[in-house]
Amino acid sequence: MKVLVTGATGFVGREVVRQLHKTGHSIRILARSRNATRVEEAVSCWRAEVHPGDVLDVASLNGAVNGMEAVIHLVGIIAEIGESTFENVHTRGTGNLVTAAQQAKVRRFVHMSALGTRPNAASRYHQTKWAAEELVRHSGLDFTIFRPSLIYGPQDQFINLFARMIRLSPVVPLIGSPRARFQPVSVETVAAAFTKSLGEPKSIGQTYDLCGPEALTLSEILDRILAVLHRRRLKLHVPAGLARFQAVLLELIFRRLLRKVSPLNRDQLIMLQEDNVGNPRPANELFGLTPTLLREGIARYLGVKRNA
Repeated sequence: MKVLVTGATGFVGREVVRQLHKTGHSIRILARSRNATRVEEAVSCWRAEVHPGDVLDVASLNGAVNGMEAVIHLVGIIAEIGESTFENVHTRGTGNLVTAAQQAKVRRFVHMSALGTRPNAASRYHQTKWAAEELVRHSGLDFTIFRPSLIYGPQDQFINLFARMIRLSPVVPLIGSPRARFQPVSVETVAAAFTKSLGEPKSIGQTYDLCGPEALTLSEILDRILAVLHRRRLKLHVPAGLARFQAVLLELIFRRLLRKVSPLNRDQLIMLQEDNVGNPRPANELFGLTPTLLREGIARYLGVKRNA
């Protein structure tokens, strides 16, 4: 199948492209620059065709979708900078791509959303993800929507962040509700769901949660990382008021002064206050997914074997 992939050079996108190539699909990626290292990797390793473009540039999308049989839409952000706002990237960008697919008569559309996306969500991240889902649902395309929980893997910005802190500091801060639970899922599992959905007609018109087998608090996730690294650290819960002050300050410094993505923002704090859990069974059964326990999954890429 000829498949256009957006967000192909990102953490999840690279694994999706790798699995698409492995299963024999023909791949075209949408990329803002042909010369980026990860674009060159996609061309040399996975024989991807590159189409210069951006989901916010309507004109660039017409040629991107022409001749394709399916679209896998992975573009998303967790922090805003410049015109890359949640509203622009998640909602407007998805709308642009849906319109391009409709005009090019590309029927199959597989969309990356996020667990916790719902009407009247507290965070703008989830609000704009919901608006994007609605555009896909009402597009008339043969869509499938996936909602992953926290995704971990060799290039993730979550587990690896905590691992770095553990290696450098005797104290590890915990932000958010101590009772909020998450179901971390491996990037390989997420990519397998996207890839297998292309050949599974039962998935058309459906929305699936992609979750790991464990519902864990942030403190319990940290315990798994500590166990894999064979370290002991003091866990320090950061009060909500202080965390919000830090987020506002970092947004001011990074977004407005440095013109860079802030490592912490107020939307992330909102999402860390609520459960991020779902029902993995429908996706696991339909696509034959076998999610691993978090400790076993992260041991593979943190480079430390689990004790017998």
